[in-house]
Amino acid sequence: METFNVKSRILMEMESLIARSSSKREMTPKNKSFHEAIIKKHYNAVDVNIDYHRSRVKMNVVMDESGYDPKTVNMDLVVLPTNLFFKNLRDFLKSCLEGDAKSIAFYAKLMKDLSSKETVHLAV
Repeated sequence: METFNVKSRILMEMESLIARSSSKREMTPKNKSFHEAIIKKHYNAVDVNIDYHRSRVKMNVVMDESGYDPKTVNMDLVVLPTNLFFKNLRDFLKSCLEGDAKSIAFYAKLMKDLSSKETVHLAV
């Protein structure tokens, strides 16, 4: 059996999660936030809204981050309102996956956050 490096395993798991989350008829809030996080990361976007019935993604793509200051509220970021059409949600989300180190770290954290939300905590 072939051994895969961590990067390949993370990308394969992300593709698997995308396939499972996009195949359901009714979108849960958890799946919706998962999809939005992938799109926000890929497009450097804010205010992502997915219209699953019309196959559209509305978002504001940040055009210039030079005025960004993490210590203050940023009201003057230059954004481009965007309305994208997709034919197949799963293929669209898979096309948003990137293989650079920063993206892989983001996907690993996203998967960890998703798995911790799925864990049932019981009070004893």
